[in-house]
Amino acid sequence: MSVLLYLIPIALALGLTGLMGFLWALRRGQFEDLDGAANRILFDDDDLPPGPV
Repeated sequence: MSVLLYLIPIALALGLTGLMGFLWALRRGQFEDLDGAANRILFDDDDLPPGPV
């Protein structure tokens, strides 16, 4: 039963750390372009000029 005195604060601290990480990523704009990478993989980059040979 005394183990709960250690586990509950540790669980709360880990949850708070995860929440702070999520809010930090949200503020930095990590979730702004969710469809960009999904659409970018569908198109080839063939329109680039050929490099030097």
